[in-house]
Amino acid sequence: MADDADKPSRDYRETVFLPDTPFPMRAGLPQKEPEILARWAKLDLYNAIRADRQRAGAPLFVLHDGPPYANGAIHIGHALQKTLKDFVVRSRFLLGYDVDFVPGWDCHGLPIEWKIEEELRGQGRRKDEVSKAEFRTRCREYAAHWIAVQMAGFKRLGVLGDWEHRYATMDYSSEAAIVAEFHKFVATGQLYRGSKPVMWSPVERTALADAEVEYHDHVSPTIWVKFPVVEGSDAARGASVVIWTTTPWTIPANRAVSYNESIAYAVYQVEAMEEGLAFEPWAAPGDRLIVAEKLADEVMQAAKVARFRRVEAVDPQGMVLEHPLAALDSYYGFQVPMLAGDHVTDDAGTGFVHTAPGHGADDYLVWLAHGHREIPETVDPDGAYYPHVGLFAGLKVLETEGKKAGKFGPANAAVMDKLIEAGRLLARGRLEHSYPHSWRSKAPVIFRNTPQWFIRMDEPLDTPVHGGRSLRETALDSIEATAFYPGAGKNRIRSMVESRPDWLISRQRAWGSPLAMFVDKETNQPLHDPEVDRRIVETIRTEGADAWFNRPVNDFLGNHDPERFEKVEDILDVWFDSGSTHAFTLENRPHTRWPADLYLEGSDQHRGWFQSSLLESSGTRGRAPYEAILTHGFTMDENGEKMSKSKGNVVDPETVIRESGAEIIRMWAAMIDYSDDSRIGKTVLQTTADAYRKLRNTVRYMLGALADYSPDEAVELAEMPPLERFILHRLYELDGQVRAAYEGYVFQDVIRPLSEFCQNELSALFFDIRRDSLYCDRPDAVRRRAARTVMDAVFERLTAWLAPLIPFTMEEAWTTRYPDSHSNCLRVIPTTPAAWRNDAEAARWAKVQQVTSVVTGALEVERREKRLGAALEAAPRVYVADAELSAAFDGLDPAEVFRTSQATLVAGEGPPEAFRLADAPGVAVEPLRADGRKCARSWRVLPEVGSDPRYPDLSLRDADAVAAWDAAHGKVDA
Repeated sequence: MADDADKPSRDYRETVFLPDTPFPMRAGLPQKEPEILARWAKLDLYNAIRADRQRAGAPLFVLHDGPPYANGAIHIGHALQKTLKDFVVRSRFLLGYDVDFVPGWDCHGLPIEWKIEEELRGQGRRKDEVSKAEFRTRCREYAAHWIAVQMAGFKRLGVLGDWEHRYATMDYSSEAAIVAEFHKFVATGQLYRGSKPVMWSPVERTALADAEVEYHDHVSPTIWVKFPVVEGSDAARGASVVIWTTTPWTIPANRAVSYNESIAYAVYQVEAMEEGLAFEPWAAPGDRLIVAEKLADEVMQAAKVARFRRVEAVDPQGMVLEHPLAALDSYYGFQVPMLAGDHVTDDAGTGFVHTAPGHGADDYLVWLAHGHREIPETVDPDGAYYPHVGLFAGLKVLETEGKKAGKFGPANAAVMDKLIEAGRLLARGRLEHSYPHSWRSKAPVIFRNTPQWFIRMDEPLDTPVHGGRSLRETALDSIEATAFYPGAGKNRIRSMVESRPDWLISRQRAWGSPLAMFVDKETNQPLHDPEVDRRIVETIRTEGADAWFNRPVNDFLGNHDPERFEKVEDILDVWFDSGSTHAFTLENRPHTRWPADLYLEGSDQHRGWFQSSLLESSGTRGRAPYEAILTHGFTMDENGEKMSKSKGNVVDPETVIRESGAEIIRMWAAMIDYSDDSRIGKTVLQTTADAYRKLRNTVRYMLGALADYSPDEAVELAEMPPLERFILHRLYELDGQVRAAYEGYVFQDVIRPLSEFCQNELSALFFDIRRDSLYCDRPDAVRRRAARTVMDAVFERLTAWLAPLIPFTMEEAWTTRYPDSHSNCLRVIPTTPAAWRNDAEAARWAKVQQVTSVVTGALEVERREKRLGAALEAAPRVYVADAELSAAFDGLDPAEVFRTSQATLVAGEGPPEAFRLADAPGVAVEPLRADGRKCARSWRVLPEVGSDPRYPDLSLRDADAVAAWDAAHGKVDA
C-alpha cells in the first residue's frame, strides 16, 4: 500500500513545458549546407545585402581579393584564406557596412605553360611545333577550367562575393588594362632595357624576379683556384692569387678578381705538404700563394699544406693576372685585372672574389664601376655554354630535359677537370649552403647575363604623381601610411622594398600579358605615341592579348615605318599582372572605390602581391592601392610540419566538407590565431567539431525553450530577477567585445568568448538554474517570462554575432525560429541598451559562483560515495564566514542557485568536518538530505508536497501551475 501511495495520481508529463524544436541535435552539415547555399543563391544574397545597405546609406568597405592561381583544386591554404576573407565581408556587413568584394584569379604564367607542354608531349608534339595562338588558346582553356573548379570550391565554403562579375587576369578587359598600366611606366620614363645578370631558370627558360625565388639547402662543389700574377710587385711575381668559389662553372666567364683595400694580404710560400694522403695534392713545396692574412691558415689546411711561411705583405692594386685556363685554350688568353670592391670580405674563402660580370650582381657592378662595359655571354637560355666558349661548348650547367631536369649538369666537373689539367686547381671540397631555386619549378636557378626590361627604383621622377621622388621613396612613404595587421608586417615589407633591385618585368615565355610596345632600332628607346598605345589597348580589349602576337605590326604602328621599329614579344612578369588588378577591379566600376580598405593574403605576399601592387600603384598613382594589409600564416599538419602528398599529411578541404561540413573548417579558421602558422589534422578537426557541437546544443536549447515565445510576455528590466540582469550585463559586455574584435579582424576574440559564454554563463549557470522554472512554472509567472525574455535577447545577438563565422548554422537556427523571415545574413548587430550594464550584478554573481563551487564539490563527494543521488535529494547547509559573500545572496533563493530542493545559509565558519575547498576560503558545506516528499512533477523534495488537496503529489508551485494548465485545456474537475 505504501508503494501505491507514492505513485503519481496522474501522468503530469503533458503539463511540463519541455523544450520543443525541429532544430536537430545532429547537424548533418554535409546535407544541410547545400540546401542553405541554394536558398542564398535564390535570394542572390550578396547583392541583396549590398542593395539593403545602399538603401540605408551605409558606409562603403572595399576588400580587394588577391587572385589565387588557376591551376588546381583548392587546398587547405586556399580554404583558410578565402574563409578569412569571408569573415571580413560578412562581419563588415554585420557592422552595417556596404561591402564590395569581387573574387578574382591569376591566370598567366609558367605553371600553366608547363601543364600545356606536358599535354603536348603526351600527344608527341613539341612546343615549338605549335603556333603561339594555339598554345595560348590551350592555356586559356586550362585556366578557365580551374577557375570554375575553384569557384565551386569557394562557394561551397560559404564565401560571399560578386561571383557573377569575378575578375581574371586573362579576361580581355583585364589584359587591356594591364597593358595600359605598363604604358604608363613607359610614358613616364620608368622603364629601361638593361643587359645585366639576372636570376635565370634554365628549366623554365626565363628570367625570374626576386619574388619568384626561394632558398633551399643545396650541396655545391667548392674550389680554390690559382690565378698566376703576370704584372705586380717583385714579391708578387711568380706567385698566384687564390680565389674560392662554390660555382666552378662560372670560371670560363671570369674576367677579373676583386679585392678589398681594407684587407691585409700577403705572399705565403709552401714548405711542406701533409704526408700519407690518399691522393696527390695539387700544391707543392715552393708554391707562392697570395691570400688574405686572416685566412691563410684555412687556405693552407684546405690545400693539405703541412708547413708554410709568410714571405711579405702585398698590395693587390695594379696587379694583372692570367686566366687559369689560358694555357689550354686561346679563348682565355685575355688578361685578368684586379678590381677594388667593398663587397669583398675576409670572413671566409681567401679574401679575393672571382669576378664573372655575366653571372653575379656584385661582379657586374664592380666590373661597371671600373669602366668596363662589355658583359661576356657564356651560358645560353637552356643553361648550356655557348658554342664560342672554349673547352666547354655545349656542356650544360643545369639539366633541362628528362628525369634529371633541374639537376646540375656536367659543367662543374668538366671545369674542375680542366683546372687540374692546367695545374691551376689548389683544392676542392663540398659545401651545404642556401641556394636560390625557382619558387614555382623548385629547380635551381643561375645568374645569367641577358637583355631584360626593368622598372627603375631610384630614378627621381619629376611628375605630378611623384613630385621628384623615386619609385622606392614613393613606395616607402606608402608603407608608412598603411595599417598592418599584425604590425610586424610593416617592417617586413619595408626591409624588402628598401633593399630590392630594379624591378625585372620581362619574361621570355608565351602565356601572359605582353610588353606591348615597339623599340626604335636607331635610339634603342621605346616608342611612346599615345595613338599607337590607344590602338594596342583597344585591340587587346576587343580581341585579347593574343592579338599582339597574331596581328601585323602595321595594325598598331599606323604611319610609323615598321622597318625602323622592333616589336617586343616578351611577356610581363605575372606579378605585374596581379599587381595591376586594382586598376581594373576598383576603378571604373559602380559602387566601389579606389584605394581598397583592405588587402588580405598570406605572409609570403609581402614579397609577392602586396609588394607588386604597392610598386605598380606607386609608379602610376603615387601611393599604395590599399589602406591596410592583413596577413595570415601557413597551414601545417598537427605536428607543425609542412604538408606534402608524399608524407600523407595533407588535409583536403573537399574531404572535410564531405565528411563534416564546411562549418567545421570555418569554425577552425575562427578559433586559430591566424597571424601565426596554424595546425590542422584529424585531432584538431575533432576538437573543433566538439566545440561546434557545444555551440549548436546551446542554440538548440534556446530554440526549444523559446517555443511559442511572444514579445507580449516580455518583462521589463526593472522587473528582472538578479540572474537575468547578470546575463543581460554579459550581453552588454560581449557586444562591445564582438564589435571591437570584428573591427580589428581578431576573429578568435569573437568565437572564443562566445563559446565560453555559452558553456559557462548560459549552459552551466543560466540554463541550469532556470531549467526548473522554464519547465514547471506557470506560463504567466514573472520568473519564467523573465528567463524567456532574456533568452530571446541572447538568441537575437548570438545568431547575429556568430553569423560571419558559422553562417550555415546561424541561418538554420534563424529560419527554424522565423521560417518566413529574410536571411539571417541580412541583419546588422542588434543595438544593446547601455542600461543592461550592471557591474554590481556581475560582482554579485562572481561571489555567488565562488560559494556554489563549494556546494557542487560537496555534492559530488556524496554522489560518489552513494550517500546521495541527484542534487534534488539534497538540502545543503552552507556556512559563509565572509559577510560580503553572504550579502551576495540577498534576494536569491539559495536552493535555486545550488540546484537543490532545499538549502540554508548560515553565517560562520562551520563545523570542522564540513566540506571545504582550498580556493574558496570561508565557505563550508554540510551536504544534508532534503526533508519531505518528492514532487511528482518537478522532482523537488519538499515538506509542502501534498498541501494542495487537488494535487496530493505536487508541491504548491507545481499544483498552481497544473491547475492553470488544466483550466487552459478544459480539464478542471468541477
